[in-house]
Amino acid sequence: MKKILVAVDLQNDFIDGALGTKEAQAIVENAAKKISEHNDLIYVTYDTHFEDYADTLEGKNLPVAHCIKGTKGWQLNDRIQQALTGKKYTKVEKVTFGSVDLPKLIKQDTNGEPFEIELIGLCTDICVVSNALLLKANFPQVNVSVDANCCAGVTPELHNAALKTMGSCQIKITE
Repeated sequence: MKKILVAVDLQNDFIDGALGTKEAQAIVENAAKKISEHNDLIYVTYDTHFEDYADTLEGKNLPVAHCIKGTKGWQLNDRIQQALTGKKYTKVEKVTFGSVDLPKLIKQDTNGEPFEIELIGLCTDICVVSNALLLKANFPQVNVSVDANCCAGVTPELHNAALKTMGSCQIKITE
């Protein structure tokens, strides 16, 4: 059975940049270790915005420019990039919280073979939960899990709330 790892938005702006938190910084080593030990399909999502971010609906609701394509904040954290060195992975740029392309890529890459999906990354309560629910909706018979030790939310309370929500939707939460 294929084991798919989805590393969500482990980018500088979410770790120690424009929207960084101490909780996000604290999970980097766990996430890097998980990536280093994974030997199957890996998808890495990139929150991707452009210079017109302030004019977008998201920009009007969250007026903090972040993950502007081509900037240091858009790039993966150095430790995460190091963990990916030498590994084959698929980069998935997304302009919103969840990627509608991710399920299509997984379906294409698994060719009907059985698989399971594990998610890690940032932020638990926005992009991790969005992608986990999209994947569960697209693959209702597939085991989808989230490693809570490799995720951080905007706040610890929102992180925990997102974990509960995902658990309610039959997404397994591991630690």
